[in-house]
Amino acid sequence: MRKILFTLISTLVFMTAFSQSATKIALIPLPASLVVNEKQPGFNLTAATVLVVPDNAEVKKAVALFAQQIETPTGYKLKTISGNKALPKSILFSLSNDASIPDDGYKLKTAAAGITLTAKNPAGIFYGIQTLLQLLPADIVSKSKSTLKSWPIPAVAIEDYPRFGWRGLMLDVTRHFFTVDQVKDYIDQMVKYKFNMLHLHLVDDQGWRIEIKSLPKLTEVGAWRVPRVGRFGTFLKPQPGEKATYGGFYTHEDIKELVRYAADRYINILPEIDIPGHSLAALASYPDLSCTPDNYYVSPGDPFMIWPGGGQHFYGVIDNTLCPANEKVYVFLDKVFTEVAQLFPFAYIHMGGDETARNFWEKNEQIKELMKKENLKDLDEVQSYFVKRVEKIISSKGKRMIGWDEILQGGLAENAAVMSWRGMKGGIDAAKMGHEVVMSPTDFVYIDYMQGDACIEPPVYASLRLKKTYQFEPLPDGVDPKFIKGGQANLWTEQVYNMRHAEYMTWPRAFAVAEALWSKKENRDWNSFVPRVEAQFERFNKAEIKYAPSMYDPIINVSKIDSNTVKVKLETEVDGLSIYYSFDNSFPDNFYPAYKEAITVPNEASTMKMITYRNNKPIGRMMTITVDELRKRVGLK
Repeated sequence: MRKILFTLISTLVFMTAFSQSATKIALIPLPASLVVNEKQPGFNLTAATVLVVPDNAEVKKAVALFAQQIETPTGYKLKTISGNKALPKSILFSLSNDASIPDDGYKLKTAAAGITLTAKNPAGIFYGIQTLLQLLPADIVSKSKSTLKSWPIPAVAIEDYPRFGWRGLMLDVTRHFFTVDQVKDYIDQMVKYKFNMLHLHLVDDQGWRIEIKSLPKLTEVGAWRVPRVGRFGTFLKPQPGEKATYGGFYTHEDIKELVRYAADRYINILPEIDIPGHSLAALASYPDLSCTPDNYYVSPGDPFMIWPGGGQHFYGVIDNTLCPANEKVYVFLDKVFTEVAQLFPFAYIHMGGDETARNFWEKNEQIKELMKKENLKDLDEVQSYFVKRVEKIISSKGKRMIGWDEILQGGLAENAAVMSWRGMKGGIDAAKMGHEVVMSPTDFVYIDYMQGDACIEPPVYASLRLKKTYQFEPLPDGVDPKFIKGGQANLWTEQVYNMRHAEYMTWPRAFAVAEALWSKKENRDWNSFVPRVEAQFERFNKAEIKYAPSMYDPIINVSKIDSNTVKVKLETEVDGLSIYYSFDNSFPDNFYPAYKEAITVPNEASTMKMITYRNNKPIGRMMTITVDELRKRVGLK
């Protein structure tokens, strides 16, 4: 009872302190406890500030990164000394055996006399530094010297620690390739918000992105495809004589460099080798790994898979699967996972296992013989047979296997962990079977989806708004928490051609994911989250990082009045916005009609334009949607 009472009091103190200081303190993710001392002056960072660091190599490295971040915008080359006692006007970084500090947690106290940052381990120091940076003015993230004359930090007392140990983002480097430097930039953005996992999707139908020295054709052939730009999934397949010039891959040295860079920032890298489906790049390199050997090619984004919808199962026009009945496949995979395991120190390897088109297996004599030999009653069990053999290979390399939730079908491998993407059910089922789970459901954290209305967003087949992502709760009711390792958001890059667009798709939805994975569930609140997001937007402007302003754009809901007329209801995710609109093809501003209630669309109109304002200033984007599109959405021609 006393523990419950203490939790309630702590929450009330936190929320009161935060609400009173929202204009000054805009931290993402929310700390476990935050007390703002508004009656006391804060700390002022100057060129004379001294960094006091314990004799610990990892802490020294983290503080060196902090000093490097400080130097560019301030011009200050802060002095660092070894020690464990605070000096006047210093920042003391301290390791402690304090039992009240959880692993990876920290205590941060700022005052005019100095700052102390205490943690149990170096990771806690690093996470505390990220909070400290967010307490500084937005210019601290500038890539050039700032014109600011002072660098104030408010007086606060923070106690903080992560809710989950797995806090991840997945970056698909296969559909479109990103260089080592671009991945480093993505890591730098992640760590500011206390993510600790980068899941790299390294192989797929559109490319093989990791050097396997024992299988050189994987990068000589599989890493390259013919170039295409436009709407992925609609492209022509390679034409006769057309050269494969788009692509790239990471050498062993590239991977080692990325792993070192990530580790210095307390990021683990999870490698994914997606099999047995999604394997055209491998088959283009080694066609004899298929059940149906053919002249395979690396897909440029042509429609080689059919998704009928309406509950019908997808199927392949081309067999893009490794053959479970082909022993050469397991020899091949042993070579692949041997090198992958040597390159990535993280304890897990992801084997994919998703979206396997089996229509070619159904008619294949090798598969039929395998089913008879192994007493497999259906194709679920055929894939399970494959997954279990892969799990043994990965285990033999000293690693644990994790896969998408399809690996549950036909029977889950004994030591496998599950990444649940088709909603939460697969993760719930796996956890109840005693398996570790990472929650990554499409309906909350698939950040390749559109963030607003299709009339303004780059077109993708589904939508996911920021407010929905903020509702992500990784721990379902009735599930033992010890099996839920955490969660992650996934950025598939079929329609993401460059890093600027990757940033646009990631932020601000990754802010919401960061908070779901780090912060206490009871502390999270949408109304406090929005102004904190806006404060981060200011920082992103300074850092020249792209983000989506979609949360300011109207949500368009269409209903049918009769066989010829439609009605439009508009709403916004963010409170306090006014919507102005037009049907006359001109561009509305705050002198145009303001939206008050559902609007009947004039039958003679051809377009509807709309824009949001706050305090008589435009904040959303000018949106244009055709009346034909509005009618189409409710089934009218």
